Amino acid sequence: MRAYKVLIPALVVLASCSPSEKSQAQGLPEPTRAVPTSAAAMKQSFAPVVKRAAPAVVNVSSRRTVRQRVDPFWEMFSGGIPRERVQQSLGSGAIVRADGVIITNNHNIEGADEVMVQLADRREFPARVLLSDPRADLAVLKIDVGNERLPVIAIDATEDLQVGDLVLAIGNPFGVGQTVTNGIVSATARSNLGITDFGFFIQTDAAINPGNSGGPLVDMDGDLIGVNTAILSRSGQSSGVGFAIPASMARQIVTAALGGETAVVRPWLGARGQAVTSSVAGSLGLEAPRGVLVADVWPGAAADRAGLRQGDVILSIGGEPVNDEGAVTYFFGNLKLGQSAALSVLRDGREQTINVRAEKAPGRADGGRTIEGRNPLQGAFVAELTPALADAKGVDPFVGRGVVVLQVAPNGLAARIGLRPGDFIRAINGKQVRSDADVAQATAQNARPWQITIERGGQTITSSFNL
Repeated sequence: MRAYKVLIPALVVLASCSPSEKSQAQGLPEPTRAVPTSAAAMKQSFAPVVKRAAPAVVNVSSRRTVRQRVDPFWEMFSGGIPRERVQQSLGSGAIVRADGVIITNNHNIEGADEVMVQLADRREFPARVLLSDPRADLAVLKIDVGNERLPVIAIDATEDLQVGDLVLAIGNPFGVGQTVTNGIVSATARSNLGITDFGFFIQTDAAINPGNSGGPLVDMDGDLIGVNTAILSRSGQSSGVGFAIPASMARQIVTAALGGETAVVRPWLGARGQAVTSSVAGSLGLEAPRGVLVADVWPGAAADRAGLRQGDVILSIGGEPVNDEGAVTYFFGNLKLGQSAALSVLRDGREQTINVRAEKAPGRADGGRTIEGRNPLQGAFVAELTPALADAKGVDPFVGRGVVVLQVAPNGLAARIGLRPGDFIRAINGKQVRSDADVAQATAQNARPWQITIERGGQTITSSFNL
């Protein structure tokens, strides 16, 4: 039986991000890690940690109405009116500011018509979404508690996390009420899991189950070190392999929300890379595989202006080692816009340092249009693929340039002719198109037959249609 990933509604406990809510661990001496040496040491309790963190953990529930078509036969009797079905989601969250700011997973509230938050004392409040970030699977909520000051959990500021550290997962699995499970950090910097675009996860064996999503992974200081997000399981229940979004990413989205932003704009390096394999390491003179080999650099992007070249090997960003493209995206994407980072690069057998300024991806992020009218592309959402648009849509900008299909309406003509998201439209009736405006203009004509040229997976396909 193959393993599969299960997104789980989980509770997130976050540290307060305002200057007045400082981490409770700040100012304390660095913790001493020691293995228990006696039975008495093994009987020590996590109760003080739970007492500190649990009051800030909340239950997050959402409702959304889904319209679905009924069988065509029964539509004759119902007047063709689609049925409405209510979907519910149950997860967890954490209060990060005393006036009612909460962090949770985006998948807990995505598309919701109504979001409710239940506090640890069982009071319920309607919540509004301040900011949602599907790419990181995080969302920031706000409840109105008047002048009341709620308990908060601090987001860890040191991020001194090591494999083997004790952690607690707090949340509301299965809707049974607040629970606490303990375990250790099994691994750090897990990437390429297919959970989010900015995948760089903490792995833990603390039991995480459906309902825990959005809840906190807490260290022994009671600070949030991660937001529980997913599990790897054959059964859909906890099997000791859970993943949490690191505190730094949670802090980034909370800061953006509190600053009035409606979307998270992250720096974009503008370089495509691949992990260094054993064979590649040998050809580069490395004793062991490490770093990320630069395969392509986007002209004019931050990497290009800093002097990064194709064939360079990025060894670290800001002192943090990187061994795959996910790590590069994470560490560079967590920088503040305008900040500079030192990239340690291997070039021509020698290590050198390149300073790269963190800048957003170039181009428009809001381009594109839906094609209408009686033509083969009707129902397709097309756009000129820029790095900014690709970054906003979670698309690899290096897959190609030109007009790309981002969405295809299921009942449109474009879907009927087999057009797919990711296809590039190269020509319409023999005329090249370079923008979505070109596509709209070309499809506004009355043509018969239609001739459409697309590029898919590196292959060019030209087809004719009579409509």
